[in-house]
Amino acid sequence: MKEHIQGLGHVAVYTRDIEESVAFYEKLGGAVKGRGSVTTPEGEKKLALVSLGGVTLELIQSPVSMPMEEGNIPHFALLVDDLDAAAAAVRAAGVDTFLTPEKKVLPGLFGGLQNWFLTGPSGEQIELLQML
Repeated sequence: MKEHIQGLGHVAVYTRDIEESVAFYEKLGGAVKGRGSVTTPEGEKKLALVSLGGVTLELIQSPVSMPMEEGNIPHFALLVDDLDAAAAAVRAAGVDTFLTPEKKVLPGLFGGLQNWFLTGPSGEQIELLQML
């Protein structure tokens, strides 16, 4: 698996108001790299990628209320060169905690991406992320 990991893809952060959060991180020197949305059964989930000090934050405004206390970072993403090969390597290592049976392909989000989420031993979510 390690041969497929290219680095940290992003750290996801839930926000009550995406515009307020974007403005906050811009005040700290961040720059918006992309915006998008994903349709969920609950409604439209708003997303923004903000580059700040060498780290990319994925700001997420959920269509439903999310807890905003300790633990509001829902996942971290590992950037991989080949999602299918990385997922196969994870399984070959004896880990099969993927949250869905298939990867997601989102060609219109942030210039195109595919991803697959799995969980770690304490329930943490890990996104394997390949930019297209």
